[in-house]
Amino acid sequence: MSQGTENSTHFGYKTVETEQKADMVAGVFHSVAAKYDIMNDVMSFGIHRMWKRFTIESAGARPGMKVLDLAGGTGDLTAKFSHLVGDRGQVTLADINDSMLKVGREKLRDKGIVGNVNYVQANAEALPFPDNHFDIITIAFGLRNVTDKDAAIRSMLRVLKPGGKLLVLEFSKPKHDVMRKIYDLYSFKIMPKMGALITQDADSYAYLAESIRMHPDQETLKGMMVEAGFEQVEYTNMTDGVVALHKGYKF
Repeated sequence: MSQGTENSTHFGYKTVETEQKADMVAGVFHSVAAKYDIMNDVMSFGIHRMWKRFTIESAGARPGMKVLDLAGGTGDLTAKFSHLVGDRGQVTLADINDSMLKVGREKLRDKGIVGNVNYVQANAEALPFPDNHFDIITIAFGLRNVTDKDAAIRSMLRVLKPGGKLLVLEFSKPKHDVMRKIYDLYSFKIMPKMGALITQDADSYAYLAESIRMHPDQETLKGMMVEAGFEQVEYTNMTDGVVALHKGYKF
């Protein structure tokens, strides 16, 4: 799927200058950060928790591991990983958006999760971590907002240890026409209205719906991961492909 020209890219359905996108995406998440968890529950009818639970189970985190929760936002995955890796492990919650990081930090500290978690404001396209550093990287509902997805996938490969695993949880393409029609109706008619009602921000939720449609489909994303150097790449469709979990290894 096209990601724009060399000097332009997509912001939802709009074509914008490449250097503008990061600031525009930042504006969206500054706007919705405070009520992001509420909106996730309302808009997915709570199903996002099931998608994330499956991601955690697929990660296979064990005590002592180092985990990167990239685009980790309000910290749902980080909270689970913190318990799984224990005192000898470490979880890094990284997000490009400082508003989301602040919400995540406050949420996790309120839960008493402090000892083995650190917070880093980072751009997925150029991760500020050493080579061969993490056992597991997850990016949940964040890759579609990245301007240069290929660069981000290569950066994730670089910071994974040999034998390490990347899991990409992202909205994708429903497999059946009926689901696609229902999903389109919900995304473009209902979701922005819910955003307006709960966060007084319909535009940001219209962007989020559009960004899902511009994201590479299941097979395209699999190919991008293989091209970057990941091996044994596979994906699992959930909710008829509304969401897919891609998994790949570094050897």
